[in-house]
Amino acid sequence: MAALPSPRRARRKRSRLARAVPLAFTFGVAFALGFAYASWTLICRGSACPDPRQLDAFTPHQTSKLYAADGRFVAELGLERRTLVPLAEIPKTVQEAFVVTEDKRFYEHHGIDWIRVFGAAAHNVAAGGYAQGFSTLTMQLARNIFTEKISREKTLTRKMKEAKIAREIERLYPKSKILELYLNQIYLGNGAYGVETAAQRYFGKSVRDLNLAEAATLAGLPKAPERYNPRRFPDRAIQRRNTVIELMHHAGVVNDEDARLARAYPLRLARKEESGEMAPYFVEWVRRQLEDQFGQRLYTDGLKVYTTLDVDLQSAAERNLEKQLRAIEAGKFGAFKHTTFEQYTARAASGQNDVANSPYLQGAFVVIDPRSGAVRALVGGRDFDDSKFDRATQALRQPGSTFKPVVYAAAVHAGLPTSYLLADSPLVVPQPNGTDWTPQNYDLKFEGIMPMRRALYRSRNLATIRLGMQLGEPAVIAMARQLGLTTPIPPYPSIHIGSADVYPIEMVAAYTAFATLGVRAAPFGITRVEDAKGQVIFESNPQRFQVLSPEEAWLMVDMMKDVVRRGTAASVWASGFHIPAGGKTGTTNDYSDVWFIGYTPDLVAGVWMGFDRPQKIMTNAQGGRLAAPAWLGFMNEAYSRRPVPADWPRPEDIITRDIDWTTGLLRNPFCPDSDVTTEYYIPGTEPTRECDVHTPLGPQP
Repeated sequence: MAALPSPRRARRKRSRLARAVPLAFTFGVAFALGFAYASWTLICRGSACPDPRQLDAFTPHQTSKLYAADGRFVAELGLERRTLVPLAEIPKTVQEAFVVTEDKRFYEHHGIDWIRVFGAAAHNVAAGGYAQGFSTLTMQLARNIFTEKISREKTLTRKMKEAKIAREIERLYPKSKILELYLNQIYLGNGAYGVETAAQRYFGKSVRDLNLAEAATLAGLPKAPERYNPRRFPDRAIQRRNTVIELMHHAGVVNDEDARLARAYPLRLARKEESGEMAPYFVEWVRRQLEDQFGQRLYTDGLKVYTTLDVDLQSAAERNLEKQLRAIEAGKFGAFKHTTFEQYTARAASGQNDVANSPYLQGAFVVIDPRSGAVRALVGGRDFDDSKFDRATQALRQPGSTFKPVVYAAAVHAGLPTSYLLADSPLVVPQPNGTDWTPQNYDLKFEGIMPMRRALYRSRNLATIRLGMQLGEPAVIAMARQLGLTTPIPPYPSIHIGSADVYPIEMVAAYTAFATLGVRAAPFGITRVEDAKGQVIFESNPQRFQVLSPEEAWLMVDMMKDVVRRGTAASVWASGFHIPAGGKTGTTNDYSDVWFIGYTPDLVAGVWMGFDRPQKIMTNAQGGRLAAPAWLGFMNEAYSRRPVPADWPRPEDIITRDIDWTTGLLRNPFCPDSDVTTEYYIPGTEPTRECDVHTPLGPQP
């Protein structure tokens, strides 16, 4: 049996252990401090850290500014959108909100808040990883200004660099200077840098005029600018705002009554026209063009860019497109079985969305002045913050029946009259791979022999395909090119009913050739650019191309008026809209794209709706039902503010004849009145013989 250790020996062992543990701890602390000191002294060797004295000469880049056609401010373009404001003009409430929220011991430390450092260290150890930071306002300032020298990675080296520079900044500059730089530099989401720009973008007012609730809203943003963006996530922003107000109350800078009132204050955001967030897709379209031409100068040199945008028309386009999309989602046009925009937004607010393509119904709207090509409004989607993909200028979509006027323009140009007869009957087209293509009309019915005019306003697929095949695909493609379509158009019969993808802006611009009686205008968005000194460095040169003769174009307009008066967009006329207008609806065979492009003598406007990943919108999703109401609402608004244009003048060369529309021949005394109509012709294309079907003995076969 082994001998038990004596009590004295055990006491001696415990005594040696008791002396060894503190010694080891002391050695470990000394080693850690020595290592930290060595790292501290070496972290900024050479040029690894910037010189804080550079703050003396720190001046942010100047943004370029965009202006609408009437001179109204539209937006800023720059690496950082920022307007500087002295600390003396920033209300004490705003200063206190940021200090209390981001660095409550700002006025007590010298760049590093050691209490917060040890607290964060303990918290991170307990969490088993990086869970809490300890950046002071000065450290954040160092990181934000000296981005080239300090990375954004969450590493100990980065934190030590920030701390080292922050200590130097605190040694060189007073707290007031540091706070002023911080409040003018901090990123607050929505493209806004600094409290003045953020106040303007969110609330449409200067930081000088913010109340406590608005100041707290801004102070809650640095933690996660996009997560608490009040425009996208208002409920989340209010919750964060109230947390800031409570922190201010706890710190004693806000009394009970003011805190209570501020928490109850509604979130009142500025309208887009007031906050420099107007027409984001138009701005981005223009920005891409400017960057191609001016490169980095666009973001640094303070250019003044004058655009073609009409702010009122842009607002009307956005408003009516969104109104109609929401009506579709609400089931007012039939069962809608997809995720709605409202449902998607609610999920986004709870952090559940993670999709590359927006799953909700999208839309695009383009408005062009046909006389010049000036783009007056452009909407590329429903939420630019959620999806910056521009469906108006970047999406390739099948135009469906909105392409048919290209075929009919080619026919008129080839000398066919609007009374030319076409067969709306079953058609089988052999394919190169040995299969047969059997196209159908949208209603799966056939209406037999009809004039070209009726085939267009009734949007009959089979009649149009036959017309296109008779003209030949090369002739139709040539007309499409003259009308400004640049996308690939393969020489197959299916192109005649809009199977070849197009850019919506090009499809809309093609209709300018009808609105102007023959002259197509290329779309453009920039009129001129000036440098910071006011010198003009770019001026647009609108491009216009003669495509059809005035007589040919007038016949096209007259046929397309019938689309609105009695065709697939007859709801427009029935609603009471009797301004001179023509247009064409468009629907793809699988109901995945719906369109309406319509025009007056001084405006061409086009609407597209569909999903980013093409899929059936709903049963019987037709352009006349879904897209045309948005166009109608827009036009009603547009012409409530502008004079109604005169109708297109009929060219003097156009002649009239009374014909029997069922035969395309001149009427005779025996033609039924129901079959007789007055038709218009370019001289040389009119019929020269009388109807030989209707006789005294009745219709003859």
